[in-house]
Order: sequence, then C-alpha cells, then structure tokens
Amino acid sequence: MDDDCNSSGHLPTIMVTNDDGIDAPGLRALVRVIVSTGSYQVLVCAPDSEKSAVSHSITWRHAVSVKRAEIDGATAFAVSGTPADCTSLGISKTLFPSVPDLVVSGINMGSNCGLHIVYSGTVAGAREAFFNGVPSISLSYEWVGGKSNIDDYTLAAEACLPIINAIMAEIKNQTYPQRCFLNIDVPSNVVNHKGYKLTKQGKSIFKMGWRQVTSDAQGGKMLSTMTMDTNPAFTETDTSTVSQEQLVFKREVRGAHVDEDDTDYRSLQEGYITVTPLGALSQAEIECQEYFRQWIPGVADRSSSSAL
Repeated sequence: MDDDCNSSGHLPTIMVTNDDGIDAPGLRALVRVIVSTGSYQVLVCAPDSEKSAVSHSITWRHAVSVKRAEIDGATAFAVSGTPADCTSLGISKTLFPSVPDLVVSGINMGSNCGLHIVYSGTVAGAREAFFNGVPSISLSYEWVGGKSNIDDYTLAAEACLPIINAIMAEIKNQTYPQRCFLNIDVPSNVVNHKGYKLTKQGKSIFKMGWRQVTSDAQGGKMLSTMTMDTNPAFTETDTSTVSQEQLVFKREVRGAHVDEDDTDYRSLQEGYITVTPLGALSQAEIECQEYFRQWIPGVADRSSSSAL
C-alpha cells in the first residue's frame, strides 16, 4: 500500500481486474457499485479479452500492449496479458502513479471453489497482489444458465460491498492481516442469500474428459472453472476419417466430485456467500508429511540395495 495515497488526503484506491475481460458485465457491475459510493478512487487494469481458466500464468518473453478504456468513474486500461499480468502491472507504479490500497478481482461468471481455485484466473488476479504485499480479494458469482441474468452481477456486487468497505477500514487502521487473501463466492439466488459464512477450500472438482471433434466444431465454452456451457454445435467425429496429422479434441465434463463436509462449495450450494481465506500455496496434508518423514531416511539404503 502506498502511504502517499492516504497522507495526502486523497480518496483510498481500489484497483479492479478480472479474467473474463474488461468488457465483461461482472467487472462493469462491480466498478459501477464501487464508484457509486463516492468513497474510493477506482482503477481498472484488466485483460483485453476473455482469459478464463488460465490460472496464474504470466507473460514472460513478450511485451504486453496496453490501451486506455472508457469506464465511467474509473481510470481504466485493457491489457493484452493474463489476469496476473494485469495485477502485476497495475500495482507496479508504472501504469498508475501509486500502489492501490486494495485489489479486487471479479466478478467472475461462475463460482470458483474447491480445487478449481487452482485453475482460476480470477483468483490468480488476487493472488498476484497478495504475492506483492497488497491486500486483495477475488469475487465470483455462481452463474446458472437459463436462470441467472446480467442484473445479478449488480446484486452480487452490492452484497459484497460491505466486505469491501470493512476491509478498507481495516487497511486504513493498519489492522488488516497480511498473511492471506480472500476468495468470495456469491450464490446464484443472491437476493435470498443466507449471509456471509467463513469457509475453507474444499476438494470439489469437475471430472474432465476429452472427445475427438471435427475441426469446425466449437465444443463447449468454459464459463468459469466451475461452470460448463455446452454448445449445440459440438459434433463427434469418426477417427478413421480424420488425418493423423491433425486431430482435434475438446474437453467435456464427465461427472463431479463434491465435498460432503463443511467447505466452500457445499456452503455455497446451501445459499451462503462464502468467504475463504487463501494463502500462496496449499500445504500437503499431515498424513503425507508424516509418511515422507519416515520414508526419506530409507531412500539412500533402498537405492544402494537395488544397485547390487
């Protein structure tokens, strides 16, 4: 956080990013709601196109291009890179004159819970800020095709605004914890949500498979790491009719594993706005730690005996 921002009497600063692209309705709704408070200076640094499920990938060997974008009430730029690139650039004091007080990544189209957090570009946008000591949160809305509508993003943003305000108050008082960032998921029926619930990351995951398709098939569009929208243009093909020089495959959902215990995805399905503290990396489970603690001392002995 840049001390100059508060000492000079300027409004505290929130930077918004996402992985659905700078024109995504979730980001636009989030920015409108934050701007409408009149309490913050709002910056936007987001991908210039859809970058869902890119995880924490970064652009390394090539330059990224940046173009000014028009968003009412905000200073905004569209970037050719990934969500992590956007956050990194936005907090670098290269694009904006100061480091934002808070980075908010979202609102994503689809939930980001369980093991899908690993795939999420939305979560990565917040995690990159955390890596650099800047407070951050990722926001996702559980979009359900045929049921959800664009207005739900505004409702989701309004439902999360008290959390944003509370975090900003803690940052101002220098009492906000620096050892984690927050991943927040809003249920589909946001109007009737059951309130905020502190949860832990579970192990829910969609089981993915592959199907061979014709080269002109569009397949399914990944709305988020927890939502798959199947495109009717998807067609299966006979492998005997396709040149072996170019085979085309498309991902498809083939089931799911859902936690039974009290975790983020389960609580989201029960109608809560889930608030999940995350760290940089997941630690191995205690049983694995204990297994390898006993296993490592014997590795050299087993290697020696097998070489005989």
